[in-house]
Amino acid sequence: NAVNIAAGLVGQTEAREAAGIVCELIKSKKMAGRALLFAGPPGTGKTALALALSQELGPKVPFCPMVGSEVYSSEVKKTEVLMENFRRAIGLRIQEVKEVYEGEVTELVPEETENPLGGYGKTISSVVVTLRTAKGTKQLRLDPSIYESIQKEKIQTGDVIYIESNSGAVKRVGRCDVYATESDLEADEYVPIPKGEVHKKKEIIQDVTLHDLDMANAAPQGGQDIMSMVGSMMKQKKTEITEKLRLEINKVVNKYIEEGVAELIPGVLFIDEVHMLDIESFTYLNRALESTLAPIVIFATNRGMCTVRGTDVISPHGIPSDLIDRLVIVRTLPYGLQDIMQIVSIRAKTEGISIEDEALAYLSQIGSATSLRYSVQLLTPSSIIAGTNGRDTIAKADIDDASKLFFDTKASAKLLQENAEG
Repeated sequence: NAVNIAAGLVGQTEAREAAGIVCELIKSKKMAGRALLFAGPPGTGKTALALALSQELGPKVPFCPMVGSEVYSSEVKKTEVLMENFRRAIGLRIQEVKEVYEGEVTELVPEETENPLGGYGKTISSVVVTLRTAKGTKQLRLDPSIYESIQKEKIQTGDVIYIESNSGAVKRVGRCDVYATESDLEADEYVPIPKGEVHKKKEIIQDVTLHDLDMANAAPQGGQDIMSMVGSMMKQKKTEITEKLRLEINKVVNKYIEEGVAELIPGVLFIDEVHMLDIESFTYLNRALESTLAPIVIFATNRGMCTVRGTDVISPHGIPSDLIDRLVIVRTLPYGLQDIMQIVSIRAKTEGISIEDEALAYLSQIGSATSLRYSVQLLTPSSIIAGTNGRDTIAKADIDDASKLFFDTKASAKLLQENAEG
């Protein structure tokens, strides 16, 4: 059973238990072709539950949030926006053996030359790096562009690094453990001096998403292997990604998965305000959910019975019946008074705000009568009012003053109605 207060989440025990079961379904690969729908009033933790589910699946699992209204653009097709987000939510872990130079940096000397364009300044012509391992040392003369990478990684003598021999990419592994007692308090990661020769073959693991590969190959550069795709990801370009290109990338990805070079990591695509999508988008989602390369899709909505956009059909949550059949629906309920008190207390502690017990109980009652978000939003203004009155702690009077200055939605609507009638 879900604990009432844990990891920053309060209440919603049934919804959290359901999310836990869904998490187990995903881990055991039994969630294919289905999606999850969090349905409930605003401010009941739907987005927090989706984020918690993503974190529970693992640290390297991609999480791609979007809002239903994002699909409406005059420049890009709705289906293109959905497909782009689908592919952002699918990760690929690539394992490849590469030739590298690895060791502890014992010498790092940039060599300067006269500027060929004239003037007083000098330019870096090359950089000399000496790497040491347990078996020997090797001196390397490197291109000036690699020196820029060394500066970006903030590499200095005593650091353990590796340089890829074909691409020249430089990676700092950590500080050599010989220097581990330099300071009383250490903030750096210490690693042992590498074994074997300086020039060796090393297994490198890299995490990318399918969208990264799409973008890297929209204007192909470099070789045809999967790592050259990853390397060209750094070059920014605005190019339309065609369906043909995506199919080609899928073929390459499937080939590498079969060979055991890469592993597919389905992430989480979270679509908030799903009732904002129209019939075309829903039809496309139906097909996309059946794809072999599909992430776990989580929808969220605060609507009940409403019209499906683009039709005259009234359907639960504004979702067509053929798609709603595929969904596992989890309901989130409005918070009770005790839960609101706990949430406001946690929020106050997070923001470093001190609040009296009486004021906390009063603010929770306001939240129960209006909305949780309104009571949380009153915290900071009340804190400023308390500071203006020369106090460090929020009192009940400060919350009263803040609520008179800032209206909740019900009070605002009532005022508008009175004005209209007057």
